[in-house]
Amino acid sequence: MLFCFGVYPVEHKMASSSRFDANTVCCYAHPEAPLIEDYRAGDQICSECGLVVGDRVIDVGSEWRTFSNEKSGVDPSRVGGPENPLLNGSDLSTMIGPGRGDASFDSFGVSKYQNRRTMSSSDRTLINAFREINNMADRINLPKTIVDRANNLFKQVHDGKNLKGRANDAIASACLYIACRQEGVPRTFKEICAVSKISKKEIGRCFKLILKALETSVDLITTGDFMSRFCSNLGLPNLVQRAATHIARKAVELDIVPGRSPISVAAAAIYMASQASEDKRTQKDIGDIAGVADVTIRQSYKLMYPHAAKLFPDDFKFATPIDQLPMM
Repeated sequence: MLFCFGVYPVEHKMASSSRFDANTVCCYAHPEAPLIEDYRAGDQICSECGLVVGDRVIDVGSEWRTFSNEKSGVDPSRVGGPENPLLNGSDLSTMIGPGRGDASFDSFGVSKYQNRRTMSSSDRTLINAFREINNMADRINLPKTIVDRANNLFKQVHDGKNLKGRANDAIASACLYIACRQEGVPRTFKEICAVSKISKKEIGRCFKLILKALETSVDLITTGDFMSRFCSNLGLPNLVQRAATHIARKAVELDIVPGRSPISVAAAAIYMASQASEDKRTQKDIGDIAGVADVTIRQSYKLMYPHAAKLFPDDFKFATPIDQLPMM
């Protein structure tokens, strides 16, 4: 189909366009015809007669095209990576390496040799720690707010040189544990150990040293901090979750379980509530989710069992009466 582009006086175009809605761009002769947008010339053209009805088309697309090797995963951009205030120089430096082939570049698209030669050891330590924190958070589905807080904690410890001689991975794991506590979504030491290469004992040591060095604190762990997550992972209904929360809270208020950790008390409360309902769970099932041993649950349950009548909420619907609960 051939288009004939005629030259129309400006007055004619303006007069014709006044017949239609001022907010609508269309051909005066074919108002219903779709327009062809020529971004190269900046024109809008009538698809029926070829009349240029607009000459101020703005291309909102990308300003450049990238011809990168997809296998390398490198997508160069003229503005560089996002600003990172935790790095010296706000990560605005430019590093160009002469490496050849995919094996010569790291995950950030920077030559490994050039990275070692131009990046300071301090920034290299921070980047490795931030990557480790992000990887651990991904494995246990932690949000970005916790990752950012853990990164800030590690930055403070690193700049203050407070934990010299401690492994950076251990410090990073402890910072992630503290960040979870401070953000109100605590994780147990065993959960952090499961996604880290560091032992529970070493993370606990770094945890205490960081709190002392930074003069910060964390809220005390309560049974309610873990109850909803444990019950959800066990597939228990809200009725059992509410009962377990009530049982654990009453057991602490009545001082029935002195010296027991909140996690073991929560696990024992879940066991008691589930055994009284239709959705029963074994000690092993609960222990695997809560990260405590069967014997630990059993010991807390033995302390709670004689007071079971006072621990259950009044509106709880028993599938198994209290006198028929397991006595251990």
